[in-house]
Formats: sequence, structure tokens, C-alpha cells
Amino acid sequence: MNNFFAELKLRNVYKVAVAYVVITWLLIQAASILLPTFEAPGWVMKAFVVILALGFILAVFISWAFEMTPEGMKRTENVPPDEVIPQWSKRKFAALIISVAIMAAGLFAYQSFRAPKSTITVKSDNKSIAVLPLVNTSGDPNNEYFSDGLSEELIAVLAKIPDLKVIGRSSSFLFKGKAADSASIGQKLGVAHLIEGSVRKQGDRVRIVAELINAADGSELWSETYDRELKDVFAVQSEIASTVAEQMKVKILGEKTRSDAAPSNENLAAYNAVLQSDFYFQQLTAETVQRAIRSLQEAVRLDPNYALAYAKLSLAWRQYAASFATNDNERAYAEAKAAAEKAIKLAPDQVEPHKAAGWVAINPDLDFAQAEQEFRRALQISPSDAGAKSGLSYCLMAQGHLTEAERAFYETLSLDPLSVPIWFNLGRLATGAGRYQEAEKMFRKALQIQPGIARAHAFLATLDVVQTDSAAATKEAQQEPDGFWRDYAIALAKQVQPDKAAAEGSVKSFCEKYANGGAFQAAILYAVRNEPDQMFKWLNTSLATRDAGLAQITVTPFFRRYFSDPRFVTLFQKLRIQPPASKQ
Repeated sequence: MNNFFAELKLRNVYKVAVAYVVITWLLIQAASILLPTFEAPGWVMKAFVVILALGFILAVFISWAFEMTPEGMKRTENVPPDEVIPQWSKRKFAALIISVAIMAAGLFAYQSFRAPKSTITVKSDNKSIAVLPLVNTSGDPNNEYFSDGLSEELIAVLAKIPDLKVIGRSSSFLFKGKAADSASIGQKLGVAHLIEGSVRKQGDRVRIVAELINAADGSELWSETYDRELKDVFAVQSEIASTVAEQMKVKILGEKTRSDAAPSNENLAAYNAVLQSDFYFQQLTAETVQRAIRSLQEAVRLDPNYALAYAKLSLAWRQYAASFATNDNERAYAEAKAAAEKAIKLAPDQVEPHKAAGWVAINPDLDFAQAEQEFRRALQISPSDAGAKSGLSYCLMAQGHLTEAERAFYETLSLDPLSVPIWFNLGRLATGAGRYQEAEKMFRKALQIQPGIARAHAFLATLDVVQTDSAAATKEAQQEPDGFWRDYAIALAKQVQPDKAAAEGSVKSFCEKYANGGAFQAAILYAVRNEPDQMFKWLNTSLATRDAGLAQITVTPFFRRYFSDPRFVTLFQKLRIQPPASKQ
């Protein structure tokens, strides 16, 4: 064995191996910078790494079997033992290796510093809080909606306190039913304080236990137990919020008359119906959204002046029309608009009516400037409302104000760091700007937060199609849950596969199946196929049907090459949006 290692040293195998590894590292660092610059497909980098790995085996074999002599390369056994072979000195070899290593390290550092950040570090300040879902301790799982509703209302009340950072519902509710220490939760949400508690609802009475916790060490800063009749529940919510504000030494809410959630006539049955609608709506399936609509219709029947119920009814109708391809979209959008107008008329100084009006302005009205006004008004009323901030960010993106929109989404992320829609929209922005590696990190972050969520794999397949990686696109598309987005992703992936007949057939099949509700995606498929006439036909259909996808037209990468087409210029004018630059 000693002779073997000595032979390796004699034949310069060690030197060749070390030199090859260092030079390979340099080449990989250079390729990771140059290949994205030329928008090379993802498989190019993979193939390059495989070739370099195979080259290592070849280099070691050559160094063992051959010697470089003054007469050229010879097999080792053909070189006489007394022949003088030129050798690099140890000093020269070390200098070469060190020089190459420094160059590789420099490229690695450059790549690290220039790489766009896919996440932001949220620094916790003392004026920050998250409301964790209050635990239902009544023993009846049917009361789950009631404790969830109280938690959500407490978030809404606290969000109105100026200078107080309040985490949105979608992030704080991800910890529902999960065992996690306060320090971990505080770090993930970027807050210094947590509200925890429980709700026990029995008959006509309710007991609410609320605790203010220091997230860093889990110590209790304040706690209180409220035993009330259900008719006083609105006063209890405001009382808890005011007490927490005092304990945190932020600006006091002042004299607050009543909770925004309260019905106009103290009708507890109407309030109960609103809480039930929240429980159903958060599940976001066609069936549960319809159940939410029925609950809200009951709430406004019981109390025709219940502004919050009308606002939530508007959002539910709009969600039903925008997310689930149905044959009654026109009616659903009309109901959404009427409910939003009613909510604004009843309560122009509440947050939820302006949020509802903002989303209706985005879709079906496609009036993004009006949507911006509504969301800005909502933020004036409630500066820390994550939903209003997210809506503002979305309509900025829709108008083509992409830099401002991205900045606003990151600000929203500090209020709602585990919100899947925010990560989706940041990924869309990165995709539209050609920052595909960054976009992939955004979409995978969404999957990490909520595994199995619809659309994530369709977005990842989009990135692969942009980079003409058909195998990766197909793999991602097949992981998309069954339904509209899976069918779209599979059709999209087939457009970069060699089977042209299958590609054409998949598009026609998709368009036939989703002619109602899928016009925007049909336009994308024809854009990928480089068939502009069909693309504009479906874009015009999208405009006629008020398709929700038009809000994302500025960040859809397949349309970029057509932005200078007069037909696209006309479409932008009709939408009253700013055409993005050809390269972001």
C-alpha cells in the first residue's frame, strides 16, 4: 500500500487532482455568472457540471497512465527510468493553486453579493405583536369558528393602533394547533410580543382568557379573564385591545365606541353568521366559499345595516367568480359589486368596506387606479392592516409600477411573513423581471409554508418553460393538484416538448374545457406557441369577460416580446396601465 501511494505521488496524480478541483471550482463560479447573463436554459449548467465531473476521472487516469516528456506524451511504462522529465517546483505549483483559488473565491464573493435576496430579515421592535389563534376550550368543535372569529377581530382592532406593527391573520393562524415555543414563533413572525388565550362558549355566556407574552423568553407581561354575556362580546374585544395598547405603552386607542364587527342592532345571530362565514371562507374551496356566501346572506337578512357582513359578502362573491370557473360569473361579480357599494354606504369609515371595494375595482372593474385609492383609504383608517397593504401592492403591480409594487410587497411581508399570496406575487414580479432563480426561491417558500397549495407547481413549471427545460416543466406540472391549474401547467409544459401534435392538442383541449374562466391562460399558451393572432383573440376575450388574470399581464414573461405590438399598446390603453420596459 505504501508503494501504491508513493507511485501516485511519483506520477503527479495528487498534483493533477488538486489542480483540477481548484480550476473546476473557478470554472463553475464563472459559469454561474455568465450563463444567466445569456439566459441559458437550466440544463446547460447541469450538463456543464456533469462534464467537469467526468473530466476529473479522465484527468486522474491520464496522469497515472502517461507522462509528459520533452518528446511529447508517452505511456508511463515506455518512459526509461533515467529519462529526465521536466517538473514544476513545489513553489510554482503552490503559487498556481493559490492564484486560481483566489480568483475562484473572488467570483464566489461577487456572486454572493450580487444575488438578489429572496427573503427579508424582519427585525423585531418593541411595538410589534401577533395574535395567535385563541384556543376553543368549550369541548365542542362546532364552536371553533367562534374562537377563530374573536381572534381575527382582535387582529383588526389592534391593526388600527398607529405605530404598532400587527401581524396579519394568514401568518399568525398558521400556528393554530401547533406546539411551538414563543421564541420560535416570535422569530418567524418578526415580533416582540404575542397574544395567546382561550375562549369557552357555553350557552349565553363566554369566558375569554387573554395573555400578553414576551416572545423572546415566554414571560407573561399581562393577563386577564373576561366573563361576559354574549351580548357584551363586542365591548370585551375593544377592552382587550385597549388594555394591550396600554400595557405596550403605545399610543392609546382613545375613546372607542364599539367594535367594527358589531352588528348595527346588536343582533348576535347576525354576528354569529359572520363568524361562521369566516370559518368556511378560509378553506377556499368552491363548496366552502358557497357556504360562506349563504352564511353572510343570512347575516344581512337578520341585520340589513350590517356593514362588515356586506363587505365580507362582496369578497366571498368575488372569490367565487375569480377562482372557480363557473357559468354564473357575471351574476357573482354583480353581487360582489352591489355588496361592496352597500358596505361603503353604510360604513365609509370602516376598513373592510374599502378593502372589498378595492378588490372589486381590480376585478371585475379592471380599474386599478380606483383600487389603489380604496386601499390607501383603508390604510389611513388602519395603518397595520396586512390585507389592505397587500391589496395596494397588487394594484400597483397591475398598473405596471413594478418597482414600487415590489417594495410594497416586501413591506407587507413584514406584517404577514407567512402569507402564501404575498410570496406568490413576489415570485411573479421576479419572473416578469427575468430573475428566474429568485422567483423559484419565492415559489418554493410558498410551498414550504403550505405544502400542496394550488398554483405553486404551475408557477415553477412556468419558470422551466421560460428556460425551455421541458423535463423539469413536465415534472413540476405533474405535481400540481388536480384541477384547472394542473391542466394549464401540463398544457404549458407540452409546448416545449418535441411532440408538436401533442402540444397543439393540449392547447385546443384546454381552451375547449376552460373557455369560460380560462381565457387569460389560453392567451399565454398561444403566446408560448408564437401565435399572436390567437393570443390577441383570447386577450380580447379576457377583457370582455373581465378576467382576473389581466391584473398580472405586466409580469407574465411570455407576453414581453409582444409589448411593442400595436394591439398590445391598445390593450394597455384600455386597461389604463403603464407598459413595463422590455427588460426590468
